[in-house]
Amino acid sequence: MSDAVNDLGVNPLEDTTSEAAQAYASERRENIRSFVRTSPDYYIALFDKIGATSAFTPTLNLMAGLFGPVWFGARGLWNWALPFLIIETLAFVQIARGLFGDLAADAMARIASIEGTLELRRQQLAAAIESGSDRVDAFQRTVDSLEANIGGIRAEADAVAATGPTVALTGLVILVLAKVAQAVMANTALEARFSDWLSDRTVRSGLPVGQIVFSAIFMGLIVLAAMLHYSFPGRFTLLSDFPTDPDIRLFSIDRVEGFFNWAVLNGEALFDGITYVIRLVLDALEIVFVSTPWIVIASLIVLLTWLTAGVRMAIYSSAFLAYMGLLGFWEKAMTTLALLGTAACLSILIGIPLGMFAARRPRLYKAIQPVMDFMQTMPAFVFMIPVIAFFGTGKPAAVVTTMIFGGTPVVRLTVLGLRGVPESVREAAISFGATQWYLLTKVDLPLAGPSIRAGINQTIMLSLAMVVVASLIGAKGLGEDVLEALQYANVGQGILAGFAILFCAMILDRIVQGQRK
Repeated sequence: MSDAVNDLGVNPLEDTTSEAAQAYASERRENIRSFVRTSPDYYIALFDKIGATSAFTPTLNLMAGLFGPVWFGARGLWNWALPFLIIETLAFVQIARGLFGDLAADAMARIASIEGTLELRRQQLAAAIESGSDRVDAFQRTVDSLEANIGGIRAEADAVAATGPTVALTGLVILVLAKVAQAVMANTALEARFSDWLSDRTVRSGLPVGQIVFSAIFMGLIVLAAMLHYSFPGRFTLLSDFPTDPDIRLFSIDRVEGFFNWAVLNGEALFDGITYVIRLVLDALEIVFVSTPWIVIASLIVLLTWLTAGVRMAIYSSAFLAYMGLLGFWEKAMTTLALLGTAACLSILIGIPLGMFAARRPRLYKAIQPVMDFMQTMPAFVFMIPVIAFFGTGKPAAVVTTMIFGGTPVVRLTVLGLRGVPESVREAAISFGATQWYLLTKVDLPLAGPSIRAGINQTIMLSLAMVVVASLIGAKGLGEDVLEALQYANVGQGILAGFAILFCAMILDRIVQGQRK
């Protein structure tokens, strides 16, 4: 490089006269023409200026400044259009409020409310005077006080109304500043979009008439609605109150209830079968955790923690188990682990095969993604309603609720792990004669193992987070203590039971995810 610089007297990277440099410049100009389609020479010069340095280069786009968010939206720069739309809407609202708005509307509404009370007190005062009551003075003081309040509010309303020019001027200043900012930032934003377009030609280019019309109508409606709503509060009820129809709600409730009634009547065998399977697993785990002598379970947990997470974590788990035993949480902790274990085992037994099946089938995964999103985002108290309708209350219903809430991570991370296996590794295994079973067990699953274990860990942790919620429908365990503490404001009991849940989570997390040091 240095020899070339010395021989030619110019750095090849800065040589703009070579054939390669001229060909690149010509191609870049044609690309800019294809991208902007309007005023190409203007944008070619500005894009070259902006691209010549990594620092921000201020330029001025009068059209962007004049039309503001409409220009940005028409160019496809919605990440810029929406913030500027909010700012301009605020500015136009202030201008409209200052020039035409009823700034004293709130004050006048308060006066109208007080005047109704005042009229009643005046009638009471007149009646008291006529009857010679000893409460005349009290009524008179009340009337005087209300009249004074009305006078103060009226003066406040007049003062607010007098601020109209100031409010309008403030909005005008905000609008001008927004226009200047848009004019200065427009070319830089468009040049960045041009760079994206060069690497991905699906990015919208040009200035389509349809996009101009859509942007203008959309932003005009937003600004107009905001101006009318804030300038004339309460006058346009359509802008403040969503048009609702009680009949639609009642009809929807009847349809939903009818569907669940039909499902309960016709799916009794299915729900009984699911309950039977849950009961089998749950009863087996309760025998293991609850009926087995505590010293055996504690020893096994400590040993398992030592084998998976090391000596230090084994000592910690011993302390955690001692905490639960000494404070009387042992049986409830084991009940919680049995419930959690049932939900986690069933989620894992369903989730991992489903993830393995969906990993190589994008359409299937795309189809089940909305279902998993629904399961994770829907509040637990909402999907508990149909669970109770199908399974009643008790531990099986609690297991199903826990599975719905915590079962999706193992599917997602199994898919993620299998899709992350390098194709080159799989192709190499196939080229050496690997069968599908060998490919799955010796290549895919080992390489995807960390992601799958993370999914199992997340499923267990999310299941444990449902301990308190599940206790609402008869799950028992540690969640019952926390729920009782909430009902009776027993802070001590709630905190101690909460720590027991935390320690269970820490032990399980280290067992599943930890590695011996």
